[in-house]
Amino acid sequence: MNFTLLTVDGGLFLLRWLHFLFGITWIGLLYYFNFVQGPFFAETDASTKSGAIQKLVPRALWWFRWGAMGTLLSGLLYFTGRIHQLGSLDVAMSTPWGVAIVSGMTLGILMWFNVWFIIWPNQKIVIESATQVAKGGQALPNAAAAGARAGVASRHNVLFSFPMLFFMGASSHLPIPVTPTSNVCTWFIIFGVIVLALEANAIKGKNGPLTSVKGVIHCSIALAAVLYVILELAL
Repeated sequence: MNFTLLTVDGGLFLLRWLHFLFGITWIGLLYYFNFVQGPFFAETDASTKSGAIQKLVPRALWWFRWGAMGTLLSGLLYFTGRIHQLGSLDVAMSTPWGVAIVSGMTLGILMWFNVWFIIWPNQKIVIESATQVAKGGQALPNAAAAGARAGVASRHNVLFSFPMLFFMGASSHLPIPVTPTSNVCTWFIIFGVIVLALEANAIKGKNGPLTSVKGVIHCSIALAAVLYVILELAL
């Protein structure tokens, strides 16, 4: 008996399946932090918040950051396998799949970067500070700033997530008109300028209209719509 999962196509399917599992874990927790935990912390008493930061947040962040890592690694492996099947990256970038998947991957990689190099390092400071206070010590002087910076990066990850998921879905389910003569370079130049400007704000800037849950949802939908229109016009 020949098992389909033991073929090359089967291996790629398994990678895609893992990518879905890790991605659901990661993005689900991203939305939990921003849509549920954040508003709860803003309303609850100091004691409850301190206990949650010490006992709940570390557990959620473990699944959050490793979900991000698993999503990245399984996605890169799947992408590499597909490129090998197609023959080259140049061939892939002349297809709707290639343009959409690379666009989504770019956003996903920036989100992974924010998790591991902004959100997690700053949240460790917040957790350490809350733990010290609970033991009778003093709060770390940089804890408030660290929490704010993690919050800005997390809000920008929500901002990136809607267009990221749009492009990931479009790679298989939306026949974007891409041909070997399409202006793919123009699209990626415009896309890169917009996304890198937003990422710079995630690293050094402030939330602005992303401060509220409603604001970040509206901005994320708008970003997905704007990028889609630019893609269609550029091609």
